[in-house]
Amino acid sequence: MTRLPEGFIPTRHRVNERVQNMLGRLHRLMPGIEQPDDARWREIGIAFMEGDPAMDTLLAAMRRHGMRSARAQFDQALVHGIDAVPDAIPELREFIVGMATPPAWLDTGRVERGAALFRRCGMSALNVGRDVALMGGYQASAFNRTLILTGALQKGATRRLAETSQWVLDCTAEGGLAPYSAGWRSTLKVRFIHALVRQSVAAREDWDMEAWGLPVNQPDMAATLYGSLTVQALGARMMGVPQSRRERDDFAHLTRYVGWLIGVDERWLADTEEAAAAQLMQLLMSLTNPDETSRMMAQPLAREPLEREYRNLAFLRSRFEYAKHLSISRAFLGAEAMERLGLPSGVLPWYPLATFPVTLARHAVSRALPGGRNRMTRRGRAAQETHVRSLTMDRDAVIGESVAAG
Repeated sequence: MTRLPEGFIPTRHRVNERVQNMLGRLHRLMPGIEQPDDARWREIGIAFMEGDPAMDTLLAAMRRHGMRSARAQFDQALVHGIDAVPDAIPELREFIVGMATPPAWLDTGRVERGAALFRRCGMSALNVGRDVALMGGYQASAFNRTLILTGALQKGATRRLAETSQWVLDCTAEGGLAPYSAGWRSTLKVRFIHALVRQSVAAREDWDMEAWGLPVNQPDMAATLYGSLTVQALGARMMGVPQSRRERDDFAHLTRYVGWLIGVDERWLADTEEAAAAQLMQLLMSLTNPDETSRMMAQPLAREPLEREYRNLAFLRSRFEYAKHLSISRAFLGAEAMERLGLPSGVLPWYPLATFPVTLARHAVSRALPGGRNRMTRRGRAAQETHVRSLTMDRDAVIGESVAAG
C-alpha cells in the first residue's frame, strides 16, 4: 500500500468544479444546505484517506489468529452473541460487545417509528432507491472503480440491486435493528465486507491511492448510507407519500444508528432529515466526478428490467418497467446527469407525474379511515418484500454469498 503523508488529499477531491457548482445551487431549494467552507472542504478531502479503524483493527486480528476459525467465530457471534463463543479472540469479543451496547443517544422508539415510515412508503421508496440513489451514485467514479475491481460488473445489476434492497428491508423491519436481529446482523456483515474490500483493493497495483484515496473511505461510506436510506424516504415524499416532520426526523435517527453500526464516523452522522440532506449534498459536491465508469455501471442497471423473467406478458412488462425506471431517473437526476450516465436524456418524467396524485390520494383516504395508516404500512412492506423476492430467492443466500465474494 502506498504510504502518503498525514493530511494528504487525493486528487479526486473537487476535481469537477462544474458538477460541484451545479449541485451547490440546489441549496437554494433546501434551506439549511450550504456549500462547504474551506475548512469543511479540507475535512472532506482528508477523510478520503480514512477507513474504519475499529473494523480494520478487528480484521487484522482475525488474520493473525487465522481467518477461517476467526470468521466462523464472527458469524456465530452475530447470531448467538459473543457468550456463545467461549474461545472467541479478544478483539472479536470487544467488537461484538461494543456493537451490542447501544450508543447513549439511541432512542429505540424513534428507530421503530422511522422504520414504520419506510415500510409505509412501499415501492415508492424502493423505486427511488434504485433509480435515483443507486443510479445517481454511479456519477462517483472513484467509488465505481472499487466496485469494478471487486467484480460488480460480473456480478450483474440485478444481484447488486437485490443485495442493497434486502439490506435496507432488513434495517427497516419491525425490530430489525435490535442486537442480533436481521438488520443488525446484515449491517455488521456489510461492514466486514467493506473492510475486506478496503484491504484487498488498496493492495492492488492498479489502485491509484494518490488519485482516488483509500477504497471504501469515510465520505464514500457516508454518502452511500444517505443514498441508501435518506434519499429513499425523501424521494418517496416527492412521489406522493405524506410524511410528518417527526416521521422524517425519526427516519434520520434510524439512519444515524445504521451509520454508527456500519462504521461511519459520528461527525458525518445527522439526526434530522434536513441535516442529513445537508451532509449528503456536501459530500456529493466532492464525490461526483463522472467518467467512463459511470456509463459502465449505469447502463446495465438501466437495462436490468429487460433481462428479468416475467410470468406473463413478458415483452410488454419488461419495456414498461424499463421506461418507468428511466422516467423516475430523469425526474430526479435531470437531463445532464442522464447524459453523463449514458442514458437517454430526452425521456419525459411521466411516471412520477402520473402517479403522484394517485399515491397522495390513496394515502390521504387511508389515513382518514380507522386503522388506515397501519394497513398502508403492512401493504407497503408486502409490496417491498414481493419485489425483492422477485430479484432473489433467499435473503441469507444473497448476504452470505456477498460475504464469501468479499
